[in-house]
Amino acid sequence: MDRMKRFKILIPFAGLLFVLVIPINGFSGVHDWSPEEVRTLKSLWIGTLSPVPPDPSNAYGADERAASLGRKFFFDKRFSGNAKISCGTCHREDYAFTDDLPLAKGIGTTGRRSMTLIGSAYSPWLFWDGRKDSLWSQALGPFESTVEHGISRVFAASVIVQYYREEYEQIFGPLPSVEKLGRLPARPAADDPSAYKAWLKYSLEDREAVSRVYANLGKAIAAYVRTILPGVSRFDEYVEAIEGGRADDMGSIFSEQEAEGLRIFIGKAKCTNCHLGPLFTNGEFHNLDIPVSDKVPYDSGRAGGISQVLEDEFNCLGPFSDAKGKKCQQLWFMDTEARKYMGGMKTPTLRNVVERPPYMHAGQFSTIREVLDFYRKSKNPEVEHQGLKNRDLAALEAFLGTLSGPILSLGEVVQ
Repeated sequence: MDRMKRFKILIPFAGLLFVLVIPINGFSGVHDWSPEEVRTLKSLWIGTLSPVPPDPSNAYGADERAASLGRKFFFDKRFSGNAKISCGTCHREDYAFTDDLPLAKGIGTTGRRSMTLIGSAYSPWLFWDGRKDSLWSQALGPFESTVEHGISRVFAASVIVQYYREEYEQIFGPLPSVEKLGRLPARPAADDPSAYKAWLKYSLEDREAVSRVYANLGKAIAAYVRTILPGVSRFDEYVEAIEGGRADDMGSIFSEQEAEGLRIFIGKAKCTNCHLGPLFTNGEFHNLDIPVSDKVPYDSGRAGGISQVLEDEFNCLGPFSDAKGKKCQQLWFMDTEARKYMGGMKTPTLRNVVERPPYMHAGQFSTIREVLDFYRKSKNPEVEHQGLKNRDLAALEAFLGTLSGPILSLGEVVQ
């Protein structure tokens, strides 16, 4: 496992012989790792990523037919008020399933950056503020947002009836008779009084039927998004070389700067305090005192998301969930102390991170180097990058580039 090529000199001293090991061919010990460091590296290796966990609230999450239909829904612009916006608008296949904008743009402009969908099926909370507790409920939010898709659930159900009836019914069963409801701009959101009033004119039976179809729209999309996973990166190949004792391969996979960046990442920079595991995220919420964007007001983050997920009709405990109450433990036992989460945002995965600028929840930083510079200057106790030199930041940035790999979707490489 030792990367260095050495020769040995025996030096006599006080009647004893000491061995001096001298590296040759210009190699240093940058590729030498202690047993403890190897354990840490293996914990970050993609080979330790467990199978995608089941979602008890979505009975169709592992259904291949639902995933195939969900992909069609994901890229269908007919699910928008102007027929120009799809889920794929803000979560582009060619951009690590996010986009290149500081603030996501649908029909209007949102207040946050689009998060990547890579490995999102492993996260118990969705969005920057965790206001959704499943992929299917997360998928539904943008449709009824006036600045994203800008449609109602009635409109969404009508699109399914008109264009997807056969595929939908093969998976979810017979569609209700929603044609009579038309495409009225009705959405049950109290922040839109006129639309809310129109929604309340429907019978309870019709409202439940439409919402059930709408929930299934989200469940199909979730079945698709569950398949969006990271592939093997150079970092993973490097760890495999370490595990296999392939010293020569280590130097060909990683440059010395990249290896040094990795050492800093797991060492003095303490990046693994938040970016841990094979997805390089703890899935938790942290207030890192990110500068407030001049385009959006102060964002309360997780503090506001707590009440939203508890009140969400599409959460795990809601009427459209397929889970029994006892299966919703993350919701039952979530930390509801909003004050401690004020301004907290979810730690994003670092897989393919260099391919998806800008960074932070409102795109405050254009480059990885700006992020690292900010961390070095920060006095926030949750960031421990102080004392790093410019060469350390350059090494960290080089290492982060090794986390890029192919992205899989429906079991196939899409990027």
